[in-house]
Amino acid sequence: MTLEPVTLEPVILEPVILEPVILANMPKFIRRRFRPVALFLLLCLSSCMGASGPEVVVYASLDELYSRPILDEFERATGIHARVLYDSEASKTTGLVNRLIFERNRPRADIYWSNEVIQTLRLKQEDILTPYVSPMSEAFPAHFKDPEGYWCGFAARARVIIYNTALVDDPPRSIQDFTHEKWKGRAAIANPLFGTTAAHAAALFAAWGDDRAKAYFRALKANDIAILPGNATVRDLVARGEYAIGLTDTDDANGAVLDGFPVRWHLAENDVALGDTLILPNTVAVIKGGPNGAHAKTLIDYLLRPGVDETLAASRAIQIPMNPAAVTPENVPEIGGITRMDIDFAVAAELWPRVARFIESEFLR
Repeated sequence: MTLEPVTLEPVILEPVILEPVILANMPKFIRRRFRPVALFLLLCLSSCMGASGPEVVVYASLDELYSRPILDEFERATGIHARVLYDSEASKTTGLVNRLIFERNRPRADIYWSNEVIQTLRLKQEDILTPYVSPMSEAFPAHFKDPEGYWCGFAARARVIIYNTALVDDPPRSIQDFTHEKWKGRAAIANPLFGTTAAHAAALFAAWGDDRAKAYFRALKANDIAILPGNATVRDLVARGEYAIGLTDTDDANGAVLDGFPVRWHLAENDVALGDTLILPNTVAVIKGGPNGAHAKTLIDYLLRPGVDETLAASRAIQIPMNPAAVTPENVPEIGGITRMDIDFAVAAELWPRVARFIESEFLR
């Protein structure tokens, strides 16, 4: 167990006293003794650091490659400095969520910018968020924003099947095809405890029910599906031909195509009969009790502008605009043209703890 070095800059993010994920995995008797020490050091650190001008603290699970240019432009437009802490690829979304829960009694973040929605709803359930209805959110589809104003979705990704064209002539259309003998030992997914794969797992349990969803994951395991650290790793190993097919997101899949690898991708159908695809928007929410609440609202208003959707759509990530006023490029799927998986995200979030226990106890063993 090590502590990261403390810098003397006026920054409250870089020095990490103790990762919540690490703390959560400690035995309880150690955790009880160590936590007061960690909190004491955190209080000492934060008390000796001053502010230098207006700022907003952002915890972001969207890749820095895509989010940083937008936040830089926000700084130029408003004069508000955005200090950002990013998630790692291996612990996508879940790492920052655990950290926010750990910090609930002394919030350090103002904004949570997630690359999906299920873990954002987990924060709402934990009373970590505070509602804010941005005037920019009015035109957004009701399915992609919280009815009580705790979060709003924008710039979405779709779950897709990626395949290596040197190995595959007839790629699967449905995620259920991953259980077929044809793909035994030849298919890969990211760890379903993290990121959009976790959101997908929760969505399947919400849409299919426990029995069918558990049967599906057991069939994947029986078919020797590879479990990789993240969606980017799925993309890379399919691109290199180590696996024939994989399940990933539009941003990762499109990047492999642009980089010239022998891969193609298409929308992943969750059900052969319905042909529905899971759409996962970015979500943005205000942290309850954050140190810069007014600036947090300013940033949310900025992120929900049509231009942000358009910027992310035009990037390598080809994210799907949610704002009706945004222009969708020709190479990006139109949200209105996708038969999307019609689930209640709140229900999926409520199911997540039970889903995670099943995944950990049965699927990953």
